[in-house]
Amino acid sequence: MNSYIINEMKKEESWRLFKIIGDFIDGFEVMPNFLPSVTIFGSARVEEGNKYYEAARELAFKLSKKGFSIVTGGGPGIMEAANRGAFEAGGNSIGLNIKLPKEQKPNKYLTEILNFNYFFARKVMLVKYATAFVLFPGGFGTLDEITETLTLIQTKKLKPFPVILYGSEYWNGFVQWLNDVVVKDGYIDKEDTELFKQMDDINEIVDYIDQWYIKNSTKLIGEND
Repeated sequence: MNSYIINEMKKEESWRLFKIIGDFIDGFEVMPNFLPSVTIFGSARVEEGNKYYEAARELAFKLSKKGFSIVTGGGPGIMEAANRGAFEAGGNSIGLNIKLPKEQKPNKYLTEILNFNYFFARKVMLVKYATAFVLFPGGFGTLDEITETLTLIQTKKLKPFPVILYGSEYWNGFVQWLNDVVVKDGYIDKEDTELFKQMDDINEIVDYIDQWYIKNSTKLIGEND
């Protein structure tokens, strides 16, 4: 009879705990050096010249000029664009790369790179030290990142930081579904849809994040301890 006990851990698998601890130690030691930071999520599949690529590049450039470090997953697409903008601005361009069977190569615009063995440890670091989150169009990974981030804020496991969806033509269907189905059926409250904003103007996003940080910076001291 086949066994499907997912939590069964063989003796040699206990060594994975050291890799997990290593992921967290690296993140906890490095990331506080780059505050304040903005985490930018989005598709790995867009290329230079794509309107979302160029928007992410411009946004990161302008945020960097305001003194924010830019944090991404370190790969191609929107991640590359954001790191590129920060790099071109002379700012901190941080990539939290994930080791995959089909290896994801870090983009060439990073001033600091951390390599993670596990998605969950990487996601903690993408979220824990962020002052704001900006989500560009993307696939399953991006959808996972927005829903997990909003869940953490909704359940008060994470302080309410700005969460911004860029690209209304992409996100409108998602937001409409939340309102017409998820809120209507009582799975979330109407006020939960106020945990994020849709914004399409790069300068408006930069000003919003900058002003939010100026207003709340004194409250943030010690919150990442």
